Amino acid sequence: MSKGRLEAFSDGVFAIAITLLVLDLTVPKGQPDGGLWAALGREWPSYFAYLVSFLVIGIMWVNHHTVFEKVRQVDRAVLFANLALLLFTSVIPFPTRLVAEYLTAAGDARVAMAVYSAVMTACAVCYGTLWLVITRDAGILHVHLDRAAERAALRRFGFGNLVYLATVGLSFLNPVATLAVHGAIAVYYCFDQLRTEGTGSAPDHPG
Repeated sequence: MSKGRLEAFSDGVFAIAITLLVLDLTVPKGQPDGGLWAALGREWPSYFAYLVSFLVIGIMWVNHHTVFEKVRQVDRAVLFANLALLLFTSVIPFPTRLVAEYLTAAGDARVAMAVYSAVMTACAVCYGTLWLVITRDAGILHVHLDRAAERAALRRFGFGNLVYLATVGLSFLNPVATLAVHGAIAVYYCFDQLRTEGTGSAPDHPG
């Protein structure tokens, strides 16, 4: 089946998820202690969480586009793998709000950051799974992938997954540093970790 509807649906989910993030940015009410500047300064966890999550979802969308540039058609396995990715993408605004509200709380900051890290880890695992499902069948692709380059791309992507998993534990040690690590991982994924060498067209899909 055509990949057009999958990409359109996915773009809509990414757009809604990234837009919902801004709802966590609130305007101080009344006459805040210390004036407006001080009140805005106290909201720094919201700004930090918003910036990191915006970057994460934005990079996910860019990489999603990069992946499906290589795709000619999709099957049910690809559709369901993509749905799993969108499931966790659409959840990102929730842990972002948790972090925004609890990042400076004593014990709860660790729990909030662990939930955030778990969701990001799930997104990363779903991305890797989607890549595996897409590349399992040459008939899905419109380019021939060099298998050595394909495996190297998967290793690069897998490295990020391991770091995401490590952030779950790091959340209980230093929540603020963990959020900064998530920002660094997003920067890592700014570079095309799924680049492969394409040579020519894929063979026609049998049948």
